[in-house]
Amino acid sequence: MGFRKISRDVKLAAIQLHERNLLSLRDILDSCEFSERTWFRILRLWRETGDVVNYQPSTATRGRLRALDCEDIDCLLCLVRQNPDYFLDELTHLLATNHQFISVHFTTIFRKLERADVSYKKLKRIAKERNGTPCCIHHTHGSV
Repeated sequence: MGFRKISRDVKLAAIQLHERNLLSLRDILDSCEFSERTWFRILRLWRETGDVVNYQPSTATRGRLRALDCEDIDCLLCLVRQNPDYFLDELTHLLATNHQFISVHFTTIFRKLERADVSYKKLKRIAKERNGTPCCIHHTHGSV
């Protein structure tokens, strides 16, 4: 059986049916469509906490802690706006030494800029606006 959210009311009803001996455990599991593992997890939680829902912070916050918070990302974006010609390793060094004293990998900075919708094209536009001159990149192809 795959993951599905079981409402608190259904869990409480199953507990009440079990504690009052109104239905056998097999009938409760069949009617509520619980697996035995789910049932015993709900029952253990009921006996330990008096509730059938786990309100622990560990279940509310999922995933890994972020290396950069909103303030750090704002600082990073400010650095990029001031000088869009920075390389990722330069931004890494600036964050680690001058600004926030945060040591992160340049891949993390790249991903944060990507999530903030900063692209190479937008950086060229910022540089052009800042310098007041057209920003052109010439590629030479072909024979010498």
